[in-house]
Amino acid sequence: MDDAFTEYAAQHHRRLCQMAYLLCRDRGAAEDLVQTALARAWLAWRRIEGDPDPYVYRIIVNTQASWWRRRWRGEIPTGALPDLADQRDVATDVSDQDVIWTAIGTLSSRQRAVVVLHYYEGLTLGQVAEIVGCSPGAVKSHLSRALGRLRVDPGIRSEQMEGFQR
Repeated sequence: MDDAFTEYAAQHHRRLCQMAYLLCRDRGAAEDLVQTALARAWLAWRRIEGDPDPYVYRIIVNTQASWWRRRWRGEIPTGALPDLADQRDVATDVSDQDVIWTAIGTLSSRQRAVVVLHYYEGLTLGQVAEIVGCSPGAVKSHLSRALGRLRVDPGIRSEQMEGFQR
């Protein structure tokens, strides 16, 4: 058991961290999510049958959602206002991919999870539905709403949306 889990964790850690980062857009939080998921998966390793990826994905998605619900999103007081005149035009400095992932970061946690799992991880709608705990129809609905929000995002051009075709 320990050897199989150790091998799984070593082989999949980087990819799991990348997937978690796309969900939360924070490297430290992504690493924490993966560590939490792997710790929980290790406890249940004997009960996991077949491919452990869906089980670990579900832990990551559920943990991120519970952390997101607990996080306070209010204003953060500051002693000094930033000097906006000295800032460079951010739109010219970011790559197309950064623009898209920033827009994806504005989606609800469930919409972001289905977009990442379906388009980034390449999972089928049925697999995504099993991981996030809803029906395939609900996954389609979340994907449709998410892609609709991305299409009207003023920072995203139509050719950038071509990667979201399946």
